[in-house]
Amino acid sequence: MYTADTITEVTLSTATLPLTTPISDAKVFTGRQKPMSEVVFLFAEIKSEQGYEGLGFSYSKRAGGPAQYAHAKEVADVLIGKDPNDIAKNYVSLLWAGASVGRSGVATQALAALDIALYDLKSKRAGLPLAKFLGAHRDSVRTYNTSGGFLNASIEEVKAAASRSIESGIGGIKIKVGLPDTAEDIRRVNAVREHIGDVPLMVDANQQWDRSTALRMGRAFEDLDLVWIEEPLDAYDAEGHARLTQALDTPIATGEMLSSVAEHKNLIAKRACDIIQPDAPRVGGITNFMQLLTLADEAGLDLAPHFAMEIHVHLAACYPREPWVEHFDWLDPLFNESLETEGGRMLIPNRPGLGFSLSDQARAWTTETVTIRG
Repeated sequence: MYTADTITEVTLSTATLPLTTPISDAKVFTGRQKPMSEVVFLFAEIKSEQGYEGLGFSYSKRAGGPAQYAHAKEVADVLIGKDPNDIAKNYVSLLWAGASVGRSGVATQALAALDIALYDLKSKRAGLPLAKFLGAHRDSVRTYNTSGGFLNASIEEVKAAASRSIESGIGGIKIKVGLPDTAEDIRRVNAVREHIGDVPLMVDANQQWDRSTALRMGRAFEDLDLVWIEEPLDAYDAEGHARLTQALDTPIATGEMLSSVAEHKNLIAKRACDIIQPDAPRVGGITNFMQLLTLADEAGLDLAPHFAMEIHVHLAACYPREPWVEHFDWLDPLFNESLETEGGRMLIPNRPGLGFSLSDQARAWTTETVTIRG
């Protein structure tokens, strides 16, 4: 028989993960951003009266980490004394606690860490991996590597990284494009295609083409059998993405930069992609992400969540259509556990909840923390 539980403690912390080598995508080469040297995380740890604990996280790859932490600190106290199992009800309480800052951007990214922690706690209570708790369609998902394909790496380095990824059981390779010199983009993509043979290959322009360039480059890549072209245009140019989706045989993928359900609804309504790429920490957590899965499936879209594979491996397993999950090894030092890849697929952890706990290294990288109690 179920007896009501209550949240007794919420601990928030922010940690800065340094990257071994600063990385650059097209936004750096077009002068819009500097090379990225670190990722800032917001961790939420929630404890209940009955002894259950949940862990969730959000992140910022450049600006925004301190803002996420600040917003979470302002609203997290509304969870104290609430039943952690009432996730939808708790999410609404968090939204109203910070209603004046809206339901997108930093606001939803801050709430994501708390929402994910509640799902982690609840699935641990059930003794199930999160995917099984939510309702999985499969025990593994296709996976592709991105971290070896950045533009700061020479083409020989990209090829070597691709070989290592394939040998480790990863099933696809994505490389960055969007250089001011489009001929160099074409040269790099052709070199990688020749190197990996018929292994699935994706490219990502990180929003750096205009409409005419995107169409021209898409046509230049048509014979390379790409799985998709990612973010060819500005993330909010739904109309432009829709035109490309109609004009090209190669599928178009986008959505990672959107930070609300409403923004994704617009993308879906305009048929602006073939493959949708929501990011659970960016859209506000699992509560919102699962809404998007329903909308995307109804629209007949494929799914390839962005980043945060530790979360997305579970969520992608719940999608009716065969998805892809992005493999980044950057987060490995943060956790005591790791994900396994085999035969081109990422295996769903058999541990309860997300299946991850913070490492001593994550604690050492923590720059600020606060515990909220009743």
